[in-house]
Amino acid sequence: MRNVAVFVGSLRNGSINQKLAKALAKLGRGQFAFTFVELGDLPMFNQDLEANLPSSVVRMKEEIVAADAVLFVTPEHNRSIPAVLKNAIDWGTRPWGQNSWAGKPGSIIGTSPGNVGTAAGQAHLRSVMTVLDVVLLGQPEVYFVTTPGLIDDNDDITDDATRQFLEGYLARFATWIDQVTQYEEKVRQKVA
Repeated sequence: MRNVAVFVGSLRNGSINQKLAKALAKLGRGQFAFTFVELGDLPMFNQDLEANLPSSVVRMKEEIVAADAVLFVTPEHNRSIPAVLKNAIDWGTRPWGQNSWAGKPGSIIGTSPGNVGTAAGQAHLRSVMTVLDVVLLGQPEVYFVTTPGLIDDNDDITDDATRQFLEGYLARFATWIDQVTQYEEKVRQKVA
């Protein structure tokens, strides 16, 4: 079982990205244990708070460290990353020298009603996370198009082809997590 910290870049009730994340969690049962990380209680990043980290920041950093991998399920805001997600990313790197993201295998996925509505946001997020030493799955890139009824009220994917595609994505992510974890372990052994 792979423990995955899930970061949804939308706080809105009924968010289509939240629905997609829940559908992925349901599809991935047996391979993954998803922990949905709360972002709404994080204060805006302020270096003055580093000497005594807020409890919500400590909790989030602990969830990242405890996870085998991280998954970002996010909308795009103004061709970029939603502010709530960027805030969480910044807190995860602080205080200096305590980057909770380092070495984690990760993946990015997002949904919108448009054909490539999250492409620019995902590209921006990739550039940020790579610098922070998150080892991101390159393929498949998933710009998931949400249509009414595609994800039902029980968080089930109603279209067989879409379900199969997402199951394939999750299988690839599972393999990626295993590969990165094995590599990181070999590196630690060489250093020790």
